[in-house]
Amino acid sequence: MSDIFYISTPIYYVNSHPHIGHAYTTIVTDVLTRFRKLFGDDTYFLTGTDEHGQKIVESAAKSGIEPQEFVDKISQEFRDMWPQLHIENDQFIRTTDPEHKACVQQILQKIYDQGEIYLKEYEGLYCVGCERFMDESELVDGNCPDHQNPPQLYKEQNYFFRMSAYQDWLEKELAQNENWVYPGRYRNELTQFLKAPLQDLCISRPKSRLEWGIELPFDKNFVTYVWFDALLNYASALGWPDGEKYKKYWPNVHHMIGKDILKTHGIYWPCMLKAAGLPVFKKLVVHGHWVVGGSKMSKSLGNVVDPLAMKDQLGVDALRYFLLRDMSLGEDANFTEELAVTRYNGDLANNFGNLLNRSISMSRNNFDGCVPPLSEVGEAEENLRNTFIEGVKTFREYILAFQPHRALEKVAWLSSQVNKYIDSCKPWSLAKQSEDRERLGTVLYTALDMTRILVGLLDPVMPEKMSEARKALGLGTEKIEFDKLTPGLLESGTEMPEPKPLFPKMKLLVEEKTASEVTQTREKVSTTADESKEWFAFDDFQKMELKVGHIKTCRKLEKSAKLLCSEVDLGEGRLRSIVSGAAEFYTAEELTDRRVLVVANLKPVKLMGEVSEGMILFSDDKGKLVLIEAPDHVNPGVTVR
Repeated sequence: MSDIFYISTPIYYVNSHPHIGHAYTTIVTDVLTRFRKLFGDDTYFLTGTDEHGQKIVESAAKSGIEPQEFVDKISQEFRDMWPQLHIENDQFIRTTDPEHKACVQQILQKIYDQGEIYLKEYEGLYCVGCERFMDESELVDGNCPDHQNPPQLYKEQNYFFRMSAYQDWLEKELAQNENWVYPGRYRNELTQFLKAPLQDLCISRPKSRLEWGIELPFDKNFVTYVWFDALLNYASALGWPDGEKYKKYWPNVHHMIGKDILKTHGIYWPCMLKAAGLPVFKKLVVHGHWVVGGSKMSKSLGNVVDPLAMKDQLGVDALRYFLLRDMSLGEDANFTEELAVTRYNGDLANNFGNLLNRSISMSRNNFDGCVPPLSEVGEAEENLRNTFIEGVKTFREYILAFQPHRALEKVAWLSSQVNKYIDSCKPWSLAKQSEDRERLGTVLYTALDMTRILVGLLDPVMPEKMSEARKALGLGTEKIEFDKLTPGLLESGTEMPEPKPLFPKMKLLVEEKTASEVTQTREKVSTTADESKEWFAFDDFQKMELKVGHIKTCRKLEKSAKLLCSEVDLGEGRLRSIVSGAAEFYTAEELTDRRVLVVANLKPVKLMGEVSEGMILFSDDKGKLVLIEAPDHVNPGVTVR
């Protein structure tokens, strides 16, 4: 029996245009939904736009149009963008939809009739950017810390929701259900917040200063506070209280949000649900922010990334892959063109794309354009098959645990294992000997079969590109079912068209150097024991950033006898590609999963076609390189002093 999976993005506020942060949230939600479909689950995916509030009125006024015309325009931008990013949501809701307005008023009336909404005069500091009243303790130098403006002092009558009555209940829920909020540190943040008394929530705005909103059903002189309105979309979209979709999907609701709206979703929302008599969400999944060049995206800084512009440069599917691969869900991640292109070249062009192209080309050239026959399976094939069986199982566990970044890390590692298998079996040498033809067929069949599994795993992330990959393997256009992602199911004799590069390499805007040039540079600065040393100041040493790294994968560069390329975790929410000249002393397998010391602030260079973003430290013991290791208990990213 299939599981039921309902997931929502936050509905996006339409006071401005869509940016890469909106794209990430929606793409990761889309990918998780596609995976759950692949696993056989019954899914429902909701997104939409939040269209009321004072900021909307101000933005519309600046544009010289009425609020309704303004929200119609910006909401359509979001709606139009999602198909361009290969997003397949089941429903797009707007808070100006009549059905949503009716639901909000019905729930407000219900809570009011229970005596949990009351009118009082209130004086407080109101931040227009946050659309809420703030305590003085939240201010920094008198300013809202998020918007860098002083809030305005308002004295007015408003309606309040008795949220304070639910503090004890919420504290117990957070204590008893460790998996309610993911990652766990955001649950800890909510618990910490609740150590102070929970205040009642102001849920209205007087029409005397704001008319753009949903009118309170029990007082026509007020409109609903935008957050009380917006949060209810998750239930109104399903037809609360009697809709069939509501009855089916609501018990399995998951919310995907950014960390900036943790308080509204982790405090306000469960209290609202409890008061209204609705079951509380099953899981709140919180992701970090994309920063650009180390700075948070800001219109004032001019560093807001347009997802459609990046789509045009990278391609839609490569953009989806980068966003999922490079943000460790819950952590902040850095977005630069250079990082995106580096990831593209490393994972897609050089690793998976190269595997697909070389395995198809060698098979076509040696077996009349078809998938080769599988003959006797040896130890190498059995080991690779078992690796994939376990890898697919682990991959599924990562997806169910809301860790798509780790799932894709596993795919990249599996792809590198197949490339290593090909390199060790040397099919190009087997092709020269007629007596090795059966062995050649087994090697190439195995490579193609493992590639087929990788295509199936990557399909939810890169649906268009993996459709092309299936055609290249002669599999047609039908998606591969998850229970078919097991070794040995590729049919020998299947015709394969001549392959085209699925991920052509992109040019990087970094300094390119050959390995020989780097070697020459190092020789120039080296000295013998007889020469005088050149001393440098402590301040110069402090400029070097040494960090603990964890080598996740490592592979030998095909065209070099000396170079290894490692993918290293430095606690940044992504893996760095680092090339080292250690192949004479260590195999790739020997370096994998080691804790190392890394010079983390070296300028990226290209070595033998691979970008290197740092230096792994080795000692030189009489001409032999010896790895300098960090203790296993030290986390990646810890600074070495």
